[in-house]
Amino acid sequence: MPGERVHLLGKQAGLGRMTRRPLDFGAFITPFHPVGQSPTTALEYDLERTVRLDRLGYDEVWFGEHHSGGYELIACPEVFIATAAERTKNIRFGTGVVSLPYHHPLMVADRWVLLDHLTRGRVMFGTGPGALPSDAYMMGIDPVEQRRMMQESLEAILALFRAQPGELVTRHSDWFTLRDAALHIRPYTWPYPEISAAAMVSPSGPRLAGALGTSLLSLSMSVPGGFAALENTWEVVRDQAAKAGRDEPDRADWRVLSIMHIADTREQAIADCTYGLQDFANYFGAAGFVPLASEVEGEPQTPTEFVQAYAAAGSCCIGTPDDAIEHITGLLERSGGFGTLLFLGHDWASPEATYHSYELLARKVIPHFKGQLTAPRASHEWARGMRDTLFGRAGEAIKNAVVEHVTESGGG
Repeated sequence: MPGERVHLLGKQAGLGRMTRRPLDFGAFITPFHPVGQSPTTALEYDLERTVRLDRLGYDEVWFGEHHSGGYELIACPEVFIATAAERTKNIRFGTGVVSLPYHHPLMVADRWVLLDHLTRGRVMFGTGPGALPSDAYMMGIDPVEQRRMMQESLEAILALFRAQPGELVTRHSDWFTLRDAALHIRPYTWPYPEISAAAMVSPSGPRLAGALGTSLLSLSMSVPGGFAALENTWEVVRDQAAKAGRDEPDRADWRVLSIMHIADTREQAIADCTYGLQDFANYFGAAGFVPLASEVEGEPQTPTEFVQAYAAAGSCCIGTPDDAIEHITGLLERSGGFGTLLFLGHDWASPEATYHSYELLARKVIPHFKGQLTAPRASHEWARGMRDTLFGRAGEAIKNAVVEHVTESGGG
């Protein structure tokens, strides 16, 4: 049955605990907006699609932090989340990610306590070293030091969140100092909001998640091989957790990024993506910051040929709901199972076509993996099988009621 997909994959892989619930789904809105449009309008679009995602029943949405490049416009995801939380009801929010080397750890922890209270616990704290070398350059940070700085900061933040009453935290680094530090108010969420370490290409993210006991946010779905690839990532987490003496990590705490756009037909999906896919690929080709775009070989002559070649590369899904189901099933099989799938937010298609893609995913794809289709189908088949028996008795009941009424009325 479709609803048992994650359960069966978990049992085959001997994963046990990750089988407790079906997949969650969300969006990862970095965001990506081509230059040449109003940033005010672009940010409002991101807020509007967050509201749409909430109404469609998506579980969560994540927002990035960037300070250069002109494409990824959100400089402070916490401020953006606070705004989006006021417009939504149920959806949860994550930072993808707070770049820890850019901030003092006490300031980060205090901001998250505040955000946790303002949203009544609807937040997840995604952390990373920072993805754009141009951001680090402007702040005078050596990219070689960023992962070390992230680890130092994350360890300090976890110490603040995990401190017992009256316990003070003192840490000294070459770039920050904590002196008898403590949170002056505790988080709304007990014991503190979920904290996630991001993984892109290197093994540092999975290693930190395992060693420090955080969840994992995998953003490198399209990169073959390596320690951060789907085939290898969880073994790194498990290995580091074992070395640190931690319990077996739960695959339900693993989020994986996927890149897709779907429509009613494959032809329509291809046509939709001629709107902005080439500009998206050009951005990554020029900047080379984050390995989320596939290389398109050759020199396609038309926008349609470009999209077709991009889709054929295999790192994304451009097609129909059935194609999306097949794509997601493949990710589950390659990885051995995970807890949440995030769809990358992009401007490949127009806002109208993008909203339709989100709706198709919510109506026809997500329920397949949520286990929401099995019970209605079983009930429908049961009712069809009982039709003759039940309708026969119902018809007899109607006939008896009519006869009784006529008799009491003195008729016939």
